[in-house]
Amino acid sequence: MGASAILGACSGKKTEFRGVDITGADYARDIPLTDHNGQKRSLQDFRGKVVVVFFGYTQCPDVCPTSMQELAEVKQMLGKDGDRLQGIFVTVDPERDTPEVLKAYMANFDPSFLALSGTPEQIAAVAKDFKIYFKKVDGKTPTSYTMDHSAGSYVYDMAGRLRVYNRYGSGAQALGADVRALLQEAG
Repeated sequence: MGASAILGACSGKKTEFRGVDITGADYARDIPLTDHNGQKRSLQDFRGKVVVVFFGYTQCPDVCPTSMQELAEVKQMLGKDGDRLQGIFVTVDPERDTPEVLKAYMANFDPSFLALSGTPEQIAAVAKDFKIYFKKVDGKTPTSYTMDHSAGSYVYDMAGRLRVYNRYGSGAQALGADVRALLQEAG
């Protein structure tokens, strides 16, 4: 533990976040899904990193690419500490978001970011645990549908504990401040 973390612990000073502090929440416990490289994943895989989880779909016209671009900006803002950040995108559209599509989508933002998927039932279970709403909205053709979904990011500290919820539209500066706070907390 770094000196500032020890002093903070001794003084009882609580880390302040720009997002919603949800430290101690009993939901969003894990992401037992498969990444775009075919590897089964769990939050435990990312211990030692601050993890940011976002739910969306690759054909989303605005919210999803904006959120992922902001996460990429945060990684750049962190400089050398950027490799201590893990971006996770969980698809709510496994029908169209194949591993190949997800891999190409992540490459638009940062090659270290991972996209997770699973069966519709697995995704529904994880979304329920994260309190994520999503629903298919029919389009003019069977393949032109959209997905309504909750839009916000869940931020985990380096020990894998859920700490912050950043609402969509908070911006890269707010998310970056929260990620920095968690990195400093860890020392």
